[in-house]
Amino acid sequence: MRLDKFLKVSRLIKRRTVAKDFAEHERVLLNGRVAKPAAEVRPGDIITIRFGDRQHVVEVLDIKETVRAGDAHALYRVLE
Repeated sequence: MRLDKFLKVSRLIKRRTVAKDFAEHERVLLNGRVAKPAAEVRPGDIITIRFGDRQHVVEVLDIKETVRAGDAHALYRVLE
């Protein structure tokens, strides 16, 4: 699954266009490297998202095309 789509489906970022902008401006790391919006996300990957001076680090647990809002947290585990 594309990085921008995963961020939207998992509700880490509210909209896919915003997720795309984050990745294009080098605010998203995938396994420690700057990631493009089309980067492939797989279970076990580590995603780091920088929101200003804050940073969220999550591990991808599962990939699904659609998920209910209440179940979105099951797609990832917060590391930091």
